[in-house]
Amino acid sequence: MIHSRLMRVALLGTVLTAMCTIGASAATLGAGTVTADALRLRSTPAAEGEILATVSSGTNVVVLDEAEDGWYKVNYNSVEGYMSGEYLDVATKADTALGYGKVDADGSTLNMRAGASTSFDSLCFIPSGTVLELEGIYEGWYKVTYAGNTGYVSSDYITITTEPATSTSSALGEQIVALAKQYLGTPYVLGGNGPSSFDCSGFTKYIYAQFGYTLNRTATDQLQNGVSVSRDELQPGDLVFFKYNTSKPVSHVGIYIGNGEFIHASTNRYMVQIDQMNTGHYANVFVYARRIL
Repeated sequence: MIHSRLMRVALLGTVLTAMCTIGASAATLGAGTVTADALRLRSTPAAEGEILATVSSGTNVVVLDEAEDGWYKVNYNSVEGYMSGEYLDVATKADTALGYGKVDADGSTLNMRAGASTSFDSLCFIPSGTVLELEGIYEGWYKVTYAGNTGYVSSDYITITTEPATSTSSALGEQIVALAKQYLGTPYVLGGNGPSSFDCSGFTKYIYAQFGYTLNRTATDQLQNGVSVSRDELQPGDLVFFKYNTSKPVSHVGIYIGNGEFIHASTNRYMVQIDQMNTGHYANVFVYARRIL
């Protein structure tokens, strides 16, 4: 039995090494399932290594790399160490719970794709710092769900964590605001859909699309998206609507960012900017607010 397991580990190691040599630069090798009653996580790839944790049978761990002499470098509950491959079933493709991962994109956003490759279409962008539930692994890509979309993100930009997943609408609203602010100063152009230029509804539609939400194209039609909220219920990420010099229900739309301010593609200076809506011009022409999340 031990001999057959060692042969299996050696064969799998050869395959995984070949795969890494061929192509993937991903930080994560795969998923491992403990087959022993209790398997020790050690500080070095040797039986003499310090014991960092003891893991029970059936537990899943993230396999980071093949070490040496039948050992794997793994992450278990945010602790990195080594486990003997003799008692670890390793797969580069698996739909299994692997805990939580935090997006580490240097303050930017991470592309979620429809499949485990950059050749697949983008579904949405996930802001740096977002914590996701890791639902599986596919040759270096994690399977995750975010903003109503299930797709894949490169493990190069995911740090294993024990933090719970980010799931509240208020947290997502803050992320929408953070992304919108990255476009401050982008030119206003009538009919602009982004990302190099926007009109007001083109801006709101584009920002929400990066999180997997589809808004109608015009400000008036965006009144049909989401649910109505009152002015004193506003939260970051809510759409705010204004009306002036038009027979239509509204003439302008932006995104509320908090503290009585909103961000929008404005014709005042013909660019994306932040303005106050509790005083001045916009306080007098505010008419509606909608919550999309």
